[in-house]
Amino acid sequence: MEFGLNNKRALVCGSSQGIGKATAIALAKEGAQITLFARNEDKLKIVLKDLPNNGDHDYLVADFSNPNAVGEEITKHIKTHGGYHILINNTGGPKSGALIEAATDELENAFRMHVVCNQILVQKVLPFMKSEQFGRIINIISTSVKEPIEGLGVSNTIRNAVANWSKSLATELASFGITVNNVLPGFTQTQRLDSIINLKATKANMSEIDMAQLMQNYVPAKRFGKPEEVADAITFLASSSAAYITGINLPVDGGRTKSL
Repeated sequence: MEFGLNNKRALVCGSSQGIGKATAIALAKEGAQITLFARNEDKLKIVLKDLPNNGDHDYLVADFSNPNAVGEEITKHIKTHGGYHILINNTGGPKSGALIEAATDELENAFRMHVVCNQILVQKVLPFMKSEQFGRIINIISTSVKEPIEGLGVSNTIRNAVANWSKSLATELASFGITVNNVLPGFTQTQRLDSIINLKATKANMSEIDMAQLMQNYVPAKRFGKPEEVADAITFLASSSAAYITGINLPVDGGRTKSL
């Protein structure tokens, strides 16, 4: 299948590791020019070297807990380098724990990192997308949009806020050739999954190896996903082939989500 991403410019957030990194590499392999965006410059420099056609790519540094800094960085970069056809919103999840025990500032901080930063980035890239009559806004969130995950109370709350924000945007932007979709990773081999396994193992008083096996058995595919598998789904949604797909939540979870 021809994805039609040659000469397309993509801003990939949270791209210093995990799914964000895999997505940046996958898009670059299809010919897209990548701007990596995360808070850890040392890690970004390493990822930059892994991208095909390294001379066409660059990176930005900002902490997404500071929306003003995110806005300033992208504003400066667009002014000097031009706009983007593709925006991948991806931010590390809030810390685990029961929702009833979460301090109110945890909810406020998570809302800023996920919803406010997403809103800022969309507003910054939108003029160029409209001028090109081509835009792909893809949010990497969680299967908790469909089924809340025990022990991730703040994340469950904020991820659903992003999903509804996204659905609203999809309706508003479809006539401009801009699609807005969500990808919902299931159990995927990342640092985030490692922390969840550790939490669950401690709570159940069992080893992390046994807990990992228990979790894999819960997945119909009987294994954890790879970041590259999630990245493949994102790459398709970013392509010209997905022009008539917008406003959806796409689980990439080996069949684990039981809801439709």
